[in-house]
Amino acid sequence: MVDLSTRRLGRTEMTPICLGLGGAWWGSSSEEETIAGIEKALNLGLNFLDTYPGQNEERWGKALGGGRREQVYLQGKVSSHVRNDMTSDHTAAATRRSVENSLRCFDTDYLDSVLIHGYDEPDVFDRPDTAFEDPLAPGNALDELIKLRDEGKIRHIGIGARRHEVIHRAIDTGEIELVLTYLEYNLLTRAAERDFFPLCKEKDVGVILASPLGMGLLTGRPVEEAEEMRKIRDASKPRAGEMLAWCGEKGLDIRHLAIQFCLNADVESIVLPGQANVEEVVGTYEAATADIPAEVWREFGEMFEVDISGLS
Repeated sequence: MVDLSTRRLGRTEMTPICLGLGGAWWGSSSEEETIAGIEKALNLGLNFLDTYPGQNEERWGKALGGGRREQVYLQGKVSSHVRNDMTSDHTAAATRRSVENSLRCFDTDYLDSVLIHGYDEPDVFDRPDTAFEDPLAPGNALDELIKLRDEGKIRHIGIGARRHEVIHRAIDTGEIELVLTYLEYNLLTRAAERDFFPLCKEKDVGVILASPLGMGLLTGRPVEEAEEMRKIRDASKPRAGEMLAWCGEKGLDIRHLAIQFCLNADVESIVLPGQANVEEVVGTYEAATADIPAEVWREFGEMFEVDISGLS
């Protein structure tokens, strides 16, 4: 069994367990299921909780009662409160409202980190009729988060984005201490390693690797089903299908390979899978801690031309 180590998240100096608990998919679960899943994660030792605005925050707050709040790193998001069908709200007023609502729901007086979220949604860049406030522009989300940090309501500021130009611009402000990237570093692609891991290292920015399972493509379910669920079309589908077939022939669970590959990333980082119930929490934990023979990694690396340095 592989031990889960703590990781330093850049200059935040936060040192959570390397496997986090993601909150994006808990909306489909009942309150009872949500609380049970969070409690299971805490009992397994997971202590970095990434949350999403809305009803889930109140449920998470209930799960963190009884003194458990102080045992975890709690991350919130802003700009994700959808104002209409096309965009998020990056204004200063919405940012403060979002943080203060999160504090109320969690029954806490501070958040360990807060991410600017929803900045690089396709509509923001591709539709000229889309209302949009740049969160990094003076007077908008970033400036308000700096004020909230000065007030002690949040401790660290980050950004959650996929587009590399967005991540570069955010880091260049000098205020971003964390980057959450999704679908840019996993068994299907290592684009982040080339395009912005070096900058994160240079600026001592911590990295959160979300979507290690490719938003469903690397879970073991049929690729067509997963692709439909994720609503993201790219060139990953054929490669994911080939990996899934190879693992099936070898009697392997592709989730084990996918999550441990991300845990081995050459940057100060943690891995943040999306879970939605106790079963998925346990499955993710088992994937992260399973023993994988060096020979399996070697064969996989050769078959799919994946760099498995440090794993074999």
